[in-house]
This record gives sequence, C-alpha cells and structure tokens, in this order.
Amino acid sequence: MKFGDINPAELDQHQFILPVDHPDTSKVLSEGKGNVKIYVGCAKWGRKEWVGDLYPAGTKDKDFLSEYVKHFNAIEMNSTFYSVKKANVQAWAEKAPDDFKFSPKFNRSISHIKRLNEDAYRYTDYFLDAISGFEHKLGASFLQVPDNFTSKYLDRLVAYIKQLPKELNLSVEFRHESWFEDPTICDETFQMLKEHNMGAVITDVATRRDVLHSRLTIPKAFIRFNGYGLHKTDYERLDNWVDLIQSWVGQGLEEVYFYAHQEDESFTPRTCDYLIEKLNKSGGYNIRKPQFQG
Repeated sequence: MKFGDINPAELDQHQFILPVDHPDTSKVLSEGKGNVKIYVGCAKWGRKEWVGDLYPAGTKDKDFLSEYVKHFNAIEMNSTFYSVKKANVQAWAEKAPDDFKFSPKFNRSISHIKRLNEDAYRYTDYFLDAISGFEHKLGASFLQVPDNFTSKYLDRLVAYIKQLPKELNLSVEFRHESWFEDPTICDETFQMLKEHNMGAVITDVATRRDVLHSRLTIPKAFIRFNGYGLHKTDYERLDNWVDLIQSWVGQGLEEVYFYAHQEDESFTPRTCDYLIEKLNKSGGYNIRKPQFQG
C-alpha cells in the first residue's frame, strides 16, 4: 500500500494524531443500535513469509486460506480488484467459519478502467453476482475511486451509487485531495453517502492525513491502516485507534472493519495481533487473534 508512504527516517518527526470527530459522527452514532461487531484482519492470505511463523512449517499454498481463518475473523480482499469468479468465491466461503467476513474490493474494471461511467454498470452486475457467493460471510465491500478521480466527477459517482442495491454494505475510499479541500463538495459527498446508507473508508497513512477524516455517515467504520515495519509509531497509532473505537462503541457503533497493511507483509499479522490484544483487553471482546508458531 504505497499510497501516502513516507521515508522511514522521517517517522520520528511525523505527527500521527487522529483528528477530532466531525460533528456528524456523533449524530450518526446516536442512531446506531450498538452491540458492536469488530472485525480485524489482513489484506491477503497467500503470504509465503508467514509459513513457519503464523502458518505451520510446510503449509502449502492451497492451504493458506484454511490456515488464515484460524487466526483472524475477517480479510480485506484486494484480489477481487483484479479478478473475481463466483465459483472461486463459493470455494473460499466454504473454507471459512460462519463468523468470518470477507470484504471484497470492487473490481478495477468498474472503478479504474470504466471509471464508474455507464459502461461500468454491466461489470458491476457481474461483480455483485460473484460476491453473492459469500452469502452470510460477505462483510463490508469497498469501492476505491482512482487517485486521479477528482471531485469534478461527483455527479458520476452519485449516478453510480444510485444504481447499486440499497442493502449493499459498502464504503467508498476517496484519494484525490479535491474531495476534502472544498468544504461544500465534501459536505455534499458525505451527505450523499449518508442518504444512500453507505460509508466512507477511513485511510490511515503517513503523508495524507486528509483521508483520515473521522467522519462517519453510517454507524459502521471501515478503516485501512498502513503501518511502517512495526516502528514505535505503529504502536502509538494503534493505541489511539483502540481509544477512538471504544469511544465510538460507547456512542452506538454497530460494526468496525479494521484492515492492516505493511510494505513488508511479514509484519502485518503482528500489527493485527497488537490491536486485537488491546481491543479485547479494553472492551472485553473475544476477537479471534493470531496464534504464532514460535
């Protein structure tokens, strides 16, 4: 996840501070039902560097997912950005326990190639049919609009959102600065998401703090966290997230999906492990956590 990356030598000088909640967040949470469900995971299961550390020594590629679901209760599926087939989705779902959630990323044919224009709708139909194979194990999906998809395309985004199923659990990830620079555009965009019962992904990366907006449009949070090799600032940021999530829980939060990324994926399971340990301790949860081999 190179978006918003930083030179490691600059980490000690960087201010990693979570923003104050947008006023709309408390209003949205006050309408939530509470009884929060928390899902924490990585973005991939097929990591050979986890063999002998997270996965037992000798684990074969075909068994990676079967091992992954023993350690986490969710996964962010970047693979669906590139390709997705319903038969594969059904096979993946069969390997996961009933309480596991898959969070597929909308396919690039929709977001990056057709760029949400009307030609994207038929690809959307195919994508939604494919991920329906997850059945009750389908968690929150996310639609990432391209880095160069600016706020001048708001009308196109609105038209696209309107043709999606109302029951779809979806959050949208914005990357271009223009979505946050103009308060009027920002308010219009977030209000539109609220009206369609959809969320906005909160992205926690070093050099782009505008995408760390702390503005909920539904009583659910979808957080993408980019760590930096388990530098001490990773732990400080995760501690801050535990506090913020607990604050949101106290106000009515219903769901949170927290997905960790690291440039070196060997660090990702321990990123999740630290967060889960802290959440379980502070909130009395029983979130499934990694059991390392060593």
